Amino acid sequence: MELRAGQVAVVTGAASGIGLAMARRFAADGLKVVLADVEEGALEKAAGELRENGADVHARVVDVGERSEVVALAEDVYGTYGAVHVLCNNAGVGSGAEGRMWEHDPNDWKWAFAVNVWGVFHGVQAFVPRMIAGGEPGHVVNTSSGDGGIAPLPTASVYAVTKAAVVTMTESLYAHLKAEHAPVGASVLFPGPHMLRTGLWESHRNRPSRYAKARPRKTPYRSLAQWEAAMEQAGHDVRFTPVEQVAELVAEGIREDRFWLLPESEHSDRQIRARSQSMLDRANPSYLENFILD
Repeated sequence: MELRAGQVAVVTGAASGIGLAMARRFAADGLKVVLADVEEGALEKAAGELRENGADVHARVVDVGERSEVVALAEDVYGTYGAVHVLCNNAGVGSGAEGRMWEHDPNDWKWAFAVNVWGVFHGVQAFVPRMIAGGEPGHVVNTSSGDGGIAPLPTASVYAVTKAAVVTMTESLYAHLKAEHAPVGASVLFPGPHMLRTGLWESHRNRPSRYAKARPRKTPYRSLAQWEAAMEQAGHDVRFTPVEQVAELVAEGIREDRFWLLPESEHSDRQIRARSQSMLDRANPSYLENFILD
């Protein structure tokens, strides 16, 4: 579909990082942008910045893990603008990269699934039927991760499992939309190909009390900056992909109706080939045997 002035784009997790970059990119094409985020202060700052640059912005505090809040968001958006053309289910949290998989706090799993999986489904269920009924071209972008969708990352198994679920959910959505001959497309986004400077590492700042950890956090890194400093001290070359580059990939993907929004990367391609070949050969996943968990 073509991105045109006057269309409406809804972005969750829009107060920072990839979400804000996508909102800026849509606004640059003249779209009206709806920002949804759980962090009120950052959301107000992001909305103010976009308005100062001339964008038509509507912002709402939303916890996507709560179905009622996403449904209320949809009611609000349709009441304000009357239509939605682009839906980006982008909100996500990092959770549970501490120790062996069987040692993870159950609440790490509950919180990650509530936001990363249920949050995407809530967005689909609240918006997609109305997008189809509107009869206009539309597109849904669900944010996954190479950690789960390309090759599982054992050192972040909770996060990886949820992001793998997003891939399958989006494949199912794509199939259902095609079966309905709907004018709405679907894509799954793999940000990258390198690390991104987002607030994912500091997700714990917004962790609801109902998902509080039963045990103290064990990870030595409470921020991306701490992790980056440790990697540099250890002599590792850390590369970052600008979030603006990811937003451009999304805009191009929507225009070209591409399902796999996967940036070119020989590293990712090797992972995909290794995993696919292991399945075709009915062989053990040797690509998972060299991770250092400690």
